[in-house]
Amino acid sequence: MVITARAGISCGGPLDCEKGIICSPPNLPGWDAVPVCDYLQEKLGVAAALMNDADAGAVAEWRYGAGRGAKNMIFLTFGTGLGAGLILGGKLYCGTNGMAGEIGHVRLEKSGPVGYGKKGSCEGFCSGGGLRQIARRYEEKAFREGKSVSFCENKAALGNVDAKKVVRCAETGAEDAKQILAECGRNFGRTLAILVDILNPEVIVGGSIFLRAYRFLYPYTMETLRQEAIARSVDACRVVPSQLQEKIGDYAAIVASPLIRK
Repeated sequence: MVITARAGISCGGPLDCEKGIICSPPNLPGWDAVPVCDYLQEKLGVAAALMNDADAGAVAEWRYGAGRGAKNMIFLTFGTGLGAGLILGGKLYCGTNGMAGEIGHVRLEKSGPVGYGKKGSCEGFCSGGGLRQIARRYEEKAFREGKSVSFCENKAALGNVDAKKVVRCAETGAEDAKQILAECGRNFGRTLAILVDILNPEVIVGGSIFLRAYRFLYPYTMETLRQEAIARSVDACRVVPSQLQEKIGDYAAIVASPLIRK
């Protein structure tokens, strides 16, 4: 029996998947026109394929996770950035040049945390990088007012906060951390309302931070989603955390492989 090795690469966009090139993603500074597939093929001696991480995550959850059996499904990365993978009519939809689903670039407010190179964007409010910015502003304001902050021990630690620390503090009952996650949850609900009204999915799967902070985000997400979106469309849609959980990246790389991606 002959076993042929294949390499699958799941990466945040923009990408040129046909040529196997990473094209300056906002969360990968310096990765400009990187021919990652050629590099891996040269180093490992195997065929390689590149796929947007949100698209690959969507296919993974659709085939093996929370989206099984769905005809119309959306997967949201909700990690370092915020991208959407779209399963529409039982097929992965990538758009004209692979740029479909970049919900993180949509602006929710004129100003606010920066995500995908844009102030006040969905990614600015709903991502690890966005949560870090919101928490930093919160701690700076608190210290100016002489208040303590659960996720910042002293002034020397200013700026060291990240999303994981905010979630950990919320889990211990810290109200300031809960408030930050509530704000994030409400903006995530506004983001989902855009997708629900336009695409009318039957299930939306949230990865990474939505999974880890589910109990803090979900109530505010759903409250806002019901306020903002068409009721009939919301009633037809489930919003659930990733079933593949922390293994989603592994599954995404597998479905990106040229051996099975079709």
